[in-house]
Amino acid sequence: MSKSIQSLAFGVLGGGQLGRMLIQSATDLNIDVHIIDPNPEAPCCHLAKSFVSGDLRDYDTIYHFGRDLDLITIEIENVNTKALKDLRDEEGVTVYPQPEVIELIQDKRVQKQFYKDHDIPTAEFVLTQNRAEVEANLDFLPAVNKLGKEGYDGRGVQILRNEGDVHKAFDKPGLLERLIDFKKEIAVIVSRNAKGEVKAFPAVELVFHPEANLVEYLFSPAEISEKIAAKARQIAESVIIKLDMVGLLAVEMFITQKDDILVNEVAPRPHNSGHQTIEGNYTSQYEQHLRAIFNLPLGDTSILKPSAMVNLLGEDKYSGEAKYQGLEKVLATKGAHVHLYGKKMTKPFRKMGHVTIVDEDIDSLKKKADFVKQTLKVIA
Repeated sequence: MSKSIQSLAFGVLGGGQLGRMLIQSATDLNIDVHIIDPNPEAPCCHLAKSFVSGDLRDYDTIYHFGRDLDLITIEIENVNTKALKDLRDEEGVTVYPQPEVIELIQDKRVQKQFYKDHDIPTAEFVLTQNRAEVEANLDFLPAVNKLGKEGYDGRGVQILRNEGDVHKAFDKPGLLERLIDFKKEIAVIVSRNAKGEVKAFPAVELVFHPEANLVEYLFSPAEISEKIAAKARQIAESVIIKLDMVGLLAVEMFITQKDDILVNEVAPRPHNSGHQTIEGNYTSQYEQHLRAIFNLPLGDTSILKPSAMVNLLGEDKYSGEAKYQGLEKVLATKGAHVHLYGKKMTKPFRKMGHVTIVDEDIDSLKKKADFVKQTLKVIA
């Protein structure tokens, strides 16, 4: 790119909380951001240089949005990749991550086959076309049945422990993935620019909500040995290199009881498992994403202080205009940083915000994370 980064017309597909935090980081570099999102009241609607409400999956909508831009990125994978390819090939728009990478990751079946074909460690799996094919693979249970496409934020995933669970299986193309007896679930966020420079953030440890199948909170750094941390970093770096991807990639992994590391899933964008980097690391994942796609030097990923991130999910049984119970108590907690996403309406398990806590003492950090989790409630 011959222009200065500040003069480039930069667009983002998706205007949710990830786009909101990306705009906040772009402001530091004096980069204007143009946003498109299906929701006219999306979290980015009042923050973007320009905001368009439109279907991210519609070819004409995306082509029209992007044809006058210099650079496009995404904050959600469910977008029209044909339009992105044509914008790149016919209009000369730079698209990162590349449309082919987005396309591959949109389908968990293709994603898993990529791991297998490129010697990336992952759980054993069987591809299935429908429920009947799941029933034909009862000897593979217990397993996780995943939809190939359009599963998101915990949707499109079912655990099938035995034959009695098969009625829950998806009657669409998907896969059966061997249920892993893991002791920890971790994530490594890795970035790569067009020059080929690669940098990974230290691994974080994830704890999932038992009902919603969403990350409830995480700790940074993960409580793992240096050997496992180095191995996880190497695997994450190998994934982004083998994808030949430019941008930011979140790599979720299992650590088995035997200390093997298996890649679960990836996301080619800023991710829930990197929110804490805003306060906890020298460079945030949002700044790093911008550095990568604008082909700038990648930032220092080192940890400033141990941190925890608690997701603020809409409370069960509450739907309507959001109210934040316990906010003042959390704001009075040393090291706590509240991020609300600007969503007016709440519903059960909707992501409404997060709280980062930084503390030198790990035990104190965990106590504060538990306090935030028990105290700050999103109700209506």
